[in-house]
Amino acid sequence: MKKIKFLVVPILVLFFASSCTSVRVLSDYDKEANFNSFKTYAFYKTGIDKAQISDLDKKRILKAIDTEMSSRGYVKSENPDMLLSIFTKEKQQVDVYNNYWGAGFYGWGWSPFYWGSPYYGGNNVSTRTEGSLYIDIIDAKNKELVWQGRGVGTLNNIRNMEKKEKRIKEFVSEILEAYPPGSAMN
Repeated sequence: MKKIKFLVVPILVLFFASSCTSVRVLSDYDKEANFNSFKTYAFYKTGIDKAQISDLDKKRILKAIDTEMSSRGYVKSENPDMLLSIFTKEKQQVDVYNNYWGAGFYGWGWSPFYWGSPYYGGNNVSTRTEGSLYIDIIDAKNKELVWQGRGVGTLNNIRNMEKKEKRIKEFVSEILEAYPPGSAMN
């Protein structure tokens, strides 16, 4: 039984630690849009102002988007081909882990003193805030949404600002990896 604990616990810790650091990404786009015609961009202030996050986090996200777009050859402009907007959603996730070590009547370690009752280690309950960051690309001419990327993950109480900035950059980079659709970066 101790061998099982020593094998299972580290594997579970690795699984949950890795699941907390990943960003799950989805994207959708208008198949009729000509993404090759988009060379310049600007931020869509109206949409960004509605994002319900702190102004400091907005700045971090916009800076990360700027860096990512510039590295791909797009140029920020007063007369852009595309407008970029962001919005966020968050929800509380509740995780319940049952710790049943041992077993009952016919399971591991049965003895006349168990009488069918498993050893009960209790429940562990944890909560975390899972957030979604949406990046919208809007055709500046007709003000229509042509591409949307969404990253889902957690910033879970990151107090170190360098780590927080790194996590935000990771979110933005992973989301924009799918832009433009059909590119070699996909």
